[in-house]
Amino acid sequence: MIRKAVGAIIYQQDNYLLVYKSNINTTLGKQTISSVWDFVKGGVETRDVDLESALLRELKEETGCENYRVHKQFERLLSFEFSKSIQEKIGYEKQETTMFLVEFLGEISHLQPVDQEITRVRFVKKHTLVGTLSHDETKSYVSDLWSEL
Repeated sequence: MIRKAVGAIIYQQDNYLLVYKSNINTTLGKQTISSVWDFVKGGVETRDVDLESALLRELKEETGCENYRVHKQFERLLSFEFSKSIQEKIGYEKQETTMFLVEFLGEISHLQPVDQEITRVRFVKKHTLVGTLSHDETKSYVSDLWSEL
């Protein structure tokens, strides 16, 4: 089964926002995982009107802030297969994520995750972005879009 998701490459000037994910939603509730640096990403829910509303909900949940401007939706999906251990916990084999380029218009001090998946947020410079990301698929995705960021 494929999980449909949305995600954001968030920037403010020449800095890019990453979140430190330490927990995931599973069929049994929140469970701790090996922490990773990633973009804000999350599953599209049936209550979401469209992909952009799903994105805005995820931004609020994972950063506690609504001070964003969506600039573009990337055509290429960020797709990957979950590890077997994660598949068993969440009930999905793969994820297809529609990614957006989003500008953060607020103050970093206002970023406070609402849900329990995220334990930290941080801005990194563009030249360190790929090296800071934890997942190879995400690193490759960003590298392919480099000129559009």
